[in-house]
Amino acid sequence: MSLGEFQPDVWIPAAHPAARHGTISLDELGRMDVIHGPRRAEPGIYDAWTRVLRAVNPSFEFTDPPLRHSLSMTLALAAVADRPTAVLTGPGVIAENQPGLIRLPRAMVTHDMVLAGLEHHPLTATAAVVWNSDLPRPLQQILFDAADRVAPLAPAQAGEHEPAAIGL
Repeated sequence: MSLGEFQPDVWIPAAHPAARHGTISLDELGRMDVIHGPRRAEPGIYDAWTRVLRAVNPSFEFTDPPLRHSLSMTLALAAVADRPTAVLTGPGVIAENQPGLIRLPRAMVTHDMVLAGLEHHPLTATAAVVWNSDLPRPLQQILFDAADRVAPLAPAQAGEHEPAAIGL
């Protein structure tokens, strides 16, 4: 069952020109140092997003986070970097601009780094719930109900295609 398209939070320096209007283009992002990863955590997403960013900057490479489990510290280090540095989280925000945007928990906002939207949502990942048919029917129903609450399917979407799944 597909839960939808998710995109990362994009943290940019508060002094960056894109911070004033709250969105950054893929071209602007591709010219910055971008902390994301490490690749081994989500290789499919990491590689897909690298290809997208290499379309605007052929030499683009992500920088691994200095502290893997501390977004606050990574943001603090990005804020004082010598070059403009952005930080991408894993895909945790539904990629549609609609009221009631669903966000996974994130660190407190810092004064040196701000959240910016990525124009045209070029970095997304499809999230899906997959379960074994050998599971007891009541447990399958619980999984289905939980997934349906996160991202209810419109009638036209149900069963349209098989999503490329990421583990949830």
